Amino acid sequence: MFELSKKDPTEADTAQSPKPSRSYRTASAAPEGYAVIGRSIKIVGDLQGDEDLRIEGDIDGTIQLLNHSLTIGAEGRINADAYAKSVIIDGEINGDVHGSECVTIRSKARVVGNIVSSRVSLEEGAQFRGSIDMDPNSVKSALEKVQIQFAVKDGARDVSGASPIRSESTGRAETKTVAEKAAAKS
Repeated sequence: MFELSKKDPTEADTAQSPKPSRSYRTASAAPEGYAVIGRSIKIVGDLQGDEDLRIEGDIDGTIQLLNHSLTIGAEGRINADAYAKSVIIDGEINGDVHGSECVTIRSKARVVGNIVSSRVSLEEGAQFRGSIDMDPNSVKSALEKVQIQFAVKDGARDVSGASPIRSESTGRAETKTVAEKAAAKS
């Protein structure tokens, strides 16, 4: 009735199909929900985004992720000013770093530039040349300034209908909605 010499079909399938012996996710892979710029990618210009980002490649220009995290991986080589909610540096950056919440410089990182953030962590072994400004007013001022610069530079419009204009009274760039501009003219 039952033959003990035959293997269960599920056991046979398992024996024939080998399981992967290694994980395909590398140590430098970004956590889920991050965008990744890989090692072979080089970007020259301004980089803006509305999601968390991990950089393993080369960037020359400016990085703006004001409401998100920026991670410069061990392979990342940045020649740019960086503006983000939080910044973690494992690689190299030559430029100023602005973090609205925090900036972390890991032990194998190399930073040449100034840091502006209300919280800064510098691990033992990290190479750093520059200044650190932890005054909350400086952080707020720097981030507001870059928002206006990017708006004027790109002529960008946000979803509220705001667009950059120059104030007639001060000559400085300001962002106003279409409704605010119409009210100012009347």
